[in-house]
Amino acid sequence: MKSLQEKVGYRIRVLRIAAGLPQGTLALMTGITKSYMSEIEAGKKNLTLRSLERIADALGVSVYELFRGL
Repeated sequence: MKSLQEKVGYRIRVLRIAAGLPQGTLALMTGITKSYMSEIEAGKKNLTLRSLERIADALGVSVYELFRGL
């Protein structure tokens, strides 16, 4: 079974792709490096609440939406 951080990372990836944003663009919009964003989406990095909030804002969704369906 996947860990919560893997599920959240995958959800971020799905929402990013649905928004038509390249990974580098989302990283730039959030002030996160592209390599760190890649690790977030791969479920290899644990996110802070602030990072979750910045990603949600950049994607135009609520933080709740990042956890929807998990």
